[in-house]
Amino acid sequence: MTPTNVGPKRSEKGLLTPDNCVVTLIDHQPQMLFGTSNFDRQGIINNVVALSKATRVFDVPVVLSTVETKSFSGNMWPQLKAVFPNQTPIERSSMNSWDDKNFVAAIEKSGKKKIVLAGLWTETCVALPTVQAIYDGYEVYVVEDCCGDVSQLAHDNAMKRVVQAGAKPVTSLSVMLEWQRDWANRGTYDAVMDIVKTHYGAYGIGVEYAYTMVHGAPATRFPEYAVPAAAQAAHK
Repeated sequence: MTPTNVGPKRSEKGLLTPDNCVVTLIDHQPQMLFGTSNFDRQGIINNVVALSKATRVFDVPVVLSTVETKSFSGNMWPQLKAVFPNQTPIERSSMNSWDDKNFVAAIEKSGKKKIVLAGLWTETCVALPTVQAIYDGYEVYVVEDCCGDVSQLAHDNAMKRVVQAGAKPVTSLSVMLEWQRDWANRGTYDAVMDIVKTHYGAYGIGVEYAYTMVHGAPATRFPEYAVPAAAQAAHK
């Protein structure tokens, strides 16, 4: 998707804009999702991909990071790789990404003081960098529906901790709509509606209904499904 961030500059006054923040996605990897039990795991994948697509629409800088890829956690989800095909995640050994100099350097390089942050698990890979980034003068927005933990208690306690430290809880949809802000911003309107119809359930179906049944627009056409060809080599 080609960035389509055009139109008037959005006012800030405490709000997120495409120009004033950096997004970081931390440890969205298979093993970390296996251990997540407080949210529907397919829902987490859906929300992370939706947020990722929104960063492409609004041309927001993104820092990707993974932990112990080879020895424990596995590769970053292929769904994210498809959104960021040319970006290599920053590999870490530390649970706390704020302890990793390369990660912090990437955030600093963005030049943004607002961090939109999501990751697995909330209690460690989200809470620890959030608390320390706030200490270092950053404003952090935790995208709660793109996070998860080993239990509801663990996630809830982590969210309480980051909010008490000064973080702002948001969702993937709220972030995208805050970036869009005005439906008169036509340069991003269609791309936002594409994400809504693909990822946001009843909202997306409602948009489709309004377009087709009320306004007489043609139905949305998604890519035709093609059955994958059988692999030539046997799976190991």
